[in-house]
Amino acid sequence: MSSRASGRTEACSVSDAKIRLRHAVKFLEVASLVAEELATDENDEESAANRNVSASLAILAGIAASDAACCKVLHLRSRGQDHQGAVALVAQLQPDGRAASNALRRLLTTKDTAQYSFLHVSRSDLISVLRQAQVLVDIAKSSMQR
Repeated sequence: MSSRASGRTEACSVSDAKIRLRHAVKFLEVASLVAEELATDENDEESAANRNVSASLAILAGIAASDAACCKVLHLRSRGQDHQGAVALVAQLQPDGRAASNALRRLLTTKDTAQYSFLHVSRSDLISVLRQAQVLVDIAKSSMQR
């Protein structure tokens, strides 16, 4: 991978994009497998933990997919700590920038709860996160075909 960084972005190549897309697909695949193991009881502690794990993996999938699309199209990826630079960068993608930035923004609203909090991700939030991650993976796959 290229190590030339500029501000809060880093140069990257089509080869890097392919690697990040593979990561995204695998993160989402495992997130979906974990989600399938959920009990129907919203208050079941194991299911609550599984929702957070599944959501965390879906968020990682969305971030990796955003990197993949940006590397392929813009030859840059965001390297900012709070990921807000990634939302702005992915918005530059054509023709999918608006959808990608909306999906990434939605994913990131759940990141703190899923990965750092003592709270549990709700079933409805998990469904939303899985959907948004799928949107970003689809956009990354589409970007790779252009």
